[in-house]
Amino acid sequence: MRKKVPSRGEAASVFGPEESLQELSELTRSAGAVVEETILQSRDRLDPATLVGRGKLEEIRQQVAEKNVDLLIFDSELTPTQQRNIEAQAGCRVVDRTQVILDIFARHARTREGQFQVELAQLNYLLPRLTGRGIEMSRLGGGIGTRGPGETQLEVDRRRIRRRIVLLEQALENVRKQRMHRRSRRETIPIATVALVGYTNAGKSTLFNRLTHARVLTSPQMFATLDPTLRQLELPSRRRVLLSDTVGFIRNLPHTLIKAFRATLEEVCEAEMILMVSDCSSPARTQQEEEVRKVLAEIGALDKRILPIWNKVDLLSPDEKSALRAGEDTLLISALTGEGVETLLRAMDLRLTVDPIERVHLRFTQRQGRELSWVYEFGRVLGREEKNGFSEIDAELPYSVKTRLAKFVTKPGVSRS
Repeated sequence: MRKKVPSRGEAASVFGPEESLQELSELTRSAGAVVEETILQSRDRLDPATLVGRGKLEEIRQQVAEKNVDLLIFDSELTPTQQRNIEAQAGCRVVDRTQVILDIFARHARTREGQFQVELAQLNYLLPRLTGRGIEMSRLGGGIGTRGPGETQLEVDRRRIRRRIVLLEQALENVRKQRMHRRSRRETIPIATVALVGYTNAGKSTLFNRLTHARVLTSPQMFATLDPTLRQLELPSRRRVLLSDTVGFIRNLPHTLIKAFRATLEEVCEAEMILMVSDCSSPARTQQEEEVRKVLAEIGALDKRILPIWNKVDLLSPDEKSALRAGEDTLLISALTGEGVETLLRAMDLRLTVDPIERVHLRFTQRQGRELSWVYEFGRVLGREEKNGFSEIDAELPYSVKTRLAKFVTKPGVSRS
């Protein structure tokens, strides 16, 4: 059971109350809960003690009792006081939207790095919400020879959490340094990195698998992908790039999560190109794209070369598909069926500037079969002619490969990208 209370000024939000409530329903199901009832309330002012007001809270309490509900989920972020007051009145456990997202992240984190990131976000969220019960939680009792009741359990818990946060931050900083080291090693080889970003459940992992023939988990659940995955992708020009699959974004993504996933999101910041994947079948597509751009701005990646991709055209009717008009720089695809994927690969090839493609003419002897095989492996052969014991080749090669074969080039190259 969930309670949606729009915050002041929410009417100006890109998401309306109904869309926000529907998204919370999807989050709730992804967290493994069953939605029994939804309530939508509009207020001019939020109640500082109960968020919803005493009258509405009594109505909620009655429905909790009638439906035997054991959990209330609020779309608005609750203060510790509000959470305690609502729990006391409703007689069941109460969480807010941020806690649901954290729970989903905890369920889906598989690698040690991902688990560290989620735990750090959880502890940063929990720390200001710890509540004690005063002297009854003391670890030491009063009496002769003592200085008082001693350290309260609340203080012990806070100290333990802060110590754990420091350890997790150190571990993630080490991960960040290792990632930077691997990235610097990759930079010695001219290979571009392309990052997939988008709203959660937009089909990024399905597209990643389609492009790289990987087997990354795909699921209709939100935030199915948490741990970053990097695979090599061959473009039509035979040029190689690294494709990175990243965690999905969402409206009002908790800042603690953005901070915790900094090491992962740096792959987006360092990418030469960003493929921004949107679900074109979603009625909230425009709003979701705005939310993705907000997160990109927050992590400093909005100035990157961005290629918008409208995915899931297979879910549209013929009339809807014909009515959908993508812009000049927007591609329509279906990662599930493969429609438009070849066009996407060609568009990536044209827009990437790292290791540009050049057209060259090369000459090889019969003894230089190994070097000739590089042309076929790493480039695209446009023509071949055998003359006087030599193989004359017209080809398109990445600049790095052309440099390796410089002594076989007989005509200067012309950059194609």
